[in-house]
Amino acid sequence: MNTYTKYWFLEGFNLFNKLGRITMMRMCEILEMENIDKGGTIQLLNKDKKSIFFLKKGTIKIVDTSNNAAKYIVKKGHIFGELSLYDAQAAAEEQAIALEDCIVCYIEADRMEKIMEKHKSLKNGVLKVYGLRIKKLERRLKDLLYKDSNSRITEFIKDYIQEFGENKDDTVVAKNLLSHKDISHLTNTSRQTVSNVMSALRKNGIINYNSQFISMQKKLLPT
Repeated sequence: MNTYTKYWFLEGFNLFNKLGRITMMRMCEILEMENIDKGGTIQLLNKDKKSIFFLKKGTIKIVDTSNNAAKYIVKKGHIFGELSLYDAQAAAEEQAIALEDCIVCYIEADRMEKIMEKHKSLKNGVLKVYGLRIKKLERRLKDLLYKDSNSRITEFIKDYIQEFGENKDDTVVAKNLLSHKDISHLTNTSRQTVSNVMSALRKNGIINYNSQFISMQKKLLPT
């Protein structure tokens, strides 16, 4: 795929807003692009080769390879694999799985670091992404201490629909990409508890879902 096409693919990333066209074009010259089929995996650290990934299309699940538990979800227009810039050992224990057909661009971490050193806005942007991931993990630990399973699952579902959903009249609809097992990992609960809570939420008219979509009325979502 040529440089101009890669440039078009990266235009939607807020991370690069302040880089300028010339820097973006130079960056695109060293980017690799790949289509990942649904269910396909990406090794974030392979034989000491570290890469940073930019997700243009689809949704990615990051899992802990030690227990195959979901850690977080990445939507299009965001990056993943940035952990390799700060903690290579922890990055080696992560794997990315495509929840739907995806298109990714990637760049070697060493090259990314050089570009970041020259462009403070990019460096700050990547640090912000990394910081937000840490905050989400901290929130999960705090929720585990102070909230019951029902509250954790309900709040996760609301957050998921709000982040990944699209407005349709007075409802927000998201693709139903996560299994009950994934949600149990992300909320530190059991799969059976997730099933029970989601069934109760649907029975009470709070959410609606099937194998493809999950939805909630806007007025019920966090503001």
